[in-house]
Amino acid sequence: MTDRTCDLATDAAVRARSVARYRRRAAGYDATCGPTWPIRLATIETLGLRPGDRVLDVGCGTGLSLPLLREAVGPNGRVWGIDQSPDMLAQARRRVAEAGWSNVHLLETPAQGLRLDDRVDALLFHYTHDILRSTSALDALLGCARPGARVAVAGIKFFPRWLAPLNLWVYLKNVGYNGAPGELRTPWDRLAPRLTDWEWQPTQWGMGYIASGRVPEAGGR
Repeated sequence: MTDRTCDLATDAAVRARSVARYRRRAAGYDATCGPTWPIRLATIETLGLRPGDRVLDVGCGTGLSLPLLREAVGPNGRVWGIDQSPDMLAQARRRVAEAGWSNVHLLETPAQGLRLDDRVDALLFHYTHDILRSTSALDALLGCARPGARVAVAGIKFFPRWLAPLNLWVYLKNVGYNGAPGELRTPWDRLAPRLTDWEWQPTQWGMGYIASGRVPEAGGR
């Protein structure tokens, strides 16, 4: 088995576990998101969206970020939301239909298979740990971005080492949602080297983070 074949098999297994976990959690998911709402707002603000921008909500789930993104880009911008969970995406579709947004487009697809008809100006990764750990997913997503596109990321990570006894709780919290719940020390380390202007800051007393960067310009690294 080649390395690529092994990676694809691993991705498929991770996605299957994640879909099953979100199937169990989809109905009550929105009610659990209150504590991280300020993080969502701050992460989207980091993108610096402008009217007319094109933005991709990676792993959009039930669509909680869609109203914020759509408001930022306005009626002349475009918002794409992708998710592999049919149960989560069904709620996002209802949200879009009820709002009557014609410029918000939802796709049921794993990130690894994403293809868009336009390149985006910004990408939002809000609590998308499995995607951040998949090289093939990052390849596909960054391939949909224009040079210089803005990237904002929020997620969970291990506490600093001096709070290490709490990290078993962090892991157990993560395993309830993600198909690949480990590698929480620096969960951004497969994305950060692909971007310029990378920076991050801790949230939730060190259990979370917000990070940002840019897709390199043509000729950049």
